[in-house]
Amino acid sequence: MRKILTIIIFNLLFICFDIKAQIIPPALTSIKTADLKRDIFELAGDAFRGRRAGSLDEMRAAVWVAQKAQEAGLKPAGDDGTYFQFFNINRTRVAGGGSFILNNKPLKLWKEVWPTQPVNSQLDADVKWLNSMADTTQDLKNKVVALKIEAPKPLPAVGMSLWGYRYTASAMRQQSQVLQRKGVKAIIFVADKTVKDAIAFIGHNFEEGLYLIDGMDKPKVKTPAILVNDEFGNELSEGNAHIKSDFKEENFEYPSVNVIAKATGTDPQLKNEFVLFSGHHDHDGVGPAIKGDSIWNGADDNASVTVAMLAIGRAWISKPGKRSALFIWHGAEERGLLGSRWFVNHPNIDKNKIVAVLNGDMIGRNAPDSAALLGSIVPHKNSSELVNMALKTNEKLTHFKVDFSWDEATHPEFWYFRSDHLPYAQAGIPAIFFTTLLHPDYHTPKDEPAAIDINKLKKMTDWMYGTGWTVSETTKKPTVDGIVKR
Repeated sequence: MRKILTIIIFNLLFICFDIKAQIIPPALTSIKTADLKRDIFELAGDAFRGRRAGSLDEMRAAVWVAQKAQEAGLKPAGDDGTYFQFFNINRTRVAGGGSFILNNKPLKLWKEVWPTQPVNSQLDADVKWLNSMADTTQDLKNKVVALKIEAPKPLPAVGMSLWGYRYTASAMRQQSQVLQRKGVKAIIFVADKTVKDAIAFIGHNFEEGLYLIDGMDKPKVKTPAILVNDEFGNELSEGNAHIKSDFKEENFEYPSVNVIAKATGTDPQLKNEFVLFSGHHDHDGVGPAIKGDSIWNGADDNASVTVAMLAIGRAWISKPGKRSALFIWHGAEERGLLGSRWFVNHPNIDKNKIVAVLNGDMIGRNAPDSAALLGSIVPHKNSSELVNMALKTNEKLTHFKVDFSWDEATHPEFWYFRSDHLPYAQAGIPAIFFTTLLHPDYHTPKDEPAAIDINKLKKMTDWMYGTGWTVSETTKKPTVDGIVKR
């Protein structure tokens, strides 16, 4: 009986030790705040000019990431023995030579007038002014109409990110739908105060145009819509306005790139499977100056995760897990998750060998003791076992107060659908999303390295690493609860 009891106690101790070993990763000391600080100040500094997707600046940043991965000891896992997986971005925009003339006065393209969609459109017509949407009861077929933008119904939620842009997009979409049903030929929207105050970001997006990759359908433009500054409202409303416009779309391709590296696992069987660490290396590039600063550095979004993944890579090399670790720094996330969509549709490994995706996006700001884990609540949760591993790791290792509210289906930000874990979850791969959420500097030139809480970035890096280590050391891979849809 004593012998049996001894065996039971030994087995229980072994199980407890094994669980602890899984949760407490062995190379935490390899993740250093000094390395994170050095790397983020370099990558998110002005020299990389905001790393806009499809630009030389994004290519330079990708080479920098690959070089750092190589220095860390990570092996190339891209195409043809390199660290890179290139893909083409198909871009459609309004050509710079477009013109818009109001009562014989040319307006400055991208300064005073903004075509809101890439479209071939030539107009030479009198303008029908609408005092409000109530005027749409009259016959407007084949007319060019102008009106001051009316507030959308409902308004975007209070405090929602990029509020002015969402206000503008919702208002124009709602009012365009009504006017399209009336058969109008074109719509001229006059900016109200809300639109005017946010015009730098709004106008920059209209100027940049539309980005797609092969397999994505280009939206069809039914009715040209043009935004003009509020100063032209009086001229358009006087009843005798005439416009001539000539806009042409231009289409071209240029490359973006995923940077892919790996660390081989130690178990003879499990090393053929991968724990995938995911983030994106691009941001918004050079845009309209705000308070004299035209470089949208993207320190938190998403240099924070880029350098965190490098730190995790160093840790994994110093003490490899049983499973192999795959690191993918996706390109063109800011243009619509294009890099992650491309990899999921064109994987250079067997997707069935990816046992979990640990994605991060913006992990260096806000209260030092708070964080969020998305993909943890139905309908976004696609693997309860993976979520439990992450939460257990936080409980034992990092002790964040986890905010689950942003993962709720009713949350107005729809934050779950805005980062690179999504294509993997939609493909049926267990996936979660680590983040410290939005802040007022989101998508502005003020997202600078100096604003990053380096100690919090270190803790978030530890959490991602610890969760990945648990996945790597657990013999049974996380199961899938269901496919995320949208």
